[in-house]
Amino acid sequence: MITEYILKIALKDKDNYNNKDYRGKIGYISGVVGVVINLLLAILKLVIGLLLSSIAVTADAFNNLADAASSVMTIVGFKISNTPPDKNHPYGHGRLEHITTLIIAFLIMFVGFQFAKSSFDRIINPKPVEFRLLLFIFLIISIGMKLWLSSFNKKLGKKIDSSALKAVSIDSLWDAFVTLIVASSLVLSLVTDIPVDGYIGIVVSIMIFYSGYTLIKDAVSELIGEAPSQELIEKIISGVMSYEYISGVHDLKVHQYGVGRILATIDAEIPPNIDVVTIHNVIDQAERELGEELDIEMVIHMDPVGIKIEEKNKVINELRDKLKYNHLIKSIHDFNIVEKKGEKHIIFDVTLDGNKLDKQFSLNDFKTELVEIIKNIDKELRCDINVSIDYHDITTLI
Repeated sequence: MITEYILKIALKDKDNYNNKDYRGKIGYISGVVGVVINLLLAILKLVIGLLLSSIAVTADAFNNLADAASSVMTIVGFKISNTPPDKNHPYGHGRLEHITTLIIAFLIMFVGFQFAKSSFDRIINPKPVEFRLLLFIFLIISIGMKLWLSSFNKKLGKKIDSSALKAVSIDSLWDAFVTLIVASSLVLSLVTDIPVDGYIGIVVSIMIFYSGYTLIKDAVSELIGEAPSQELIEKIISGVMSYEYISGVHDLKVHQYGVGRILATIDAEIPPNIDVVTIHNVIDQAERELGEELDIEMVIHMDPVGIKIEEKNKVINELRDKLKYNHLIKSIHDFNIVEKKGEKHIIFDVTLDGNKLDKQFSLNDFKTELVEIIKNIDKELRCDINVSIDYHDITTLI
């Protein structure tokens, strides 16, 4: 309710979340709200922690301060990532959002490391912590605020598919749990003289450190290049297949340069005898319409199939028959037989299921096996085989 109210005030068209300008505004909203809440909590916790000599409360205060800095980085990251494409970066600067997440994560880990040292010192040199009901109530309120902030960023992250906002949501959820542990340490101080404060500070520091590590792992994975979602794959394939004359598809490749900056290429199988202008118009329409519908840049390659050449069909049928039980192969396609320097060459592509490959798999051995199968079919043929590995969860019969 509050999230929708904030968006309604800030945005004129609250449903247009895929618009790059709106994404930037939502990132700005998240950052501003995060700065205000975290800065307020940090100041209050720092004052109370110093007054009560509580290292756990003070550690939690600096954790909130780091979160405020993270919110500032969120604002800056969205601003930079929305910078238009230029000569050196023709696909835009969307991946800078993940770099922003990395900076936030390292800042969080640094805070965790510093307070691990302070907490260890408190264990060695303990100081009494006095329970204060007002402080305990404030910490409970703080937990509620952090839980709301986590929910707020989770909703925004889902609306604009932002890894940075989803990471902020997870971080806020951890913060609520950390504050819960700090509040528990105050209660325990009523029944024990053990320096619980220092031990709780160690636990808090470990959680802060782990939170930073998780953000780094996710951001690095995005920068390296993650596989597209199963939903997007299915939408691209079914979308291309819905157009007239297209009988099959293969070799789908998706490259992401940040949210809303996706380039997809795919081969579309078409009849060999259709007019070039006609099929070009169909492909051009498919690229344009699917690109607008899925908010991606679509490139479709025309692949004529079904040419009736008796020699080629004989080889294809025998090869399919020999390989149909190989569980590694998802598809075999793009067959052709050509003359090269007086020799006949068979050219085809093989797509392997990357999810079924083990560490012992050898691409060279696999190609050698295919060559031997072709030789057994026709000794006169030479092979030009292109093997690709596909990790998409889409099954194509060979």
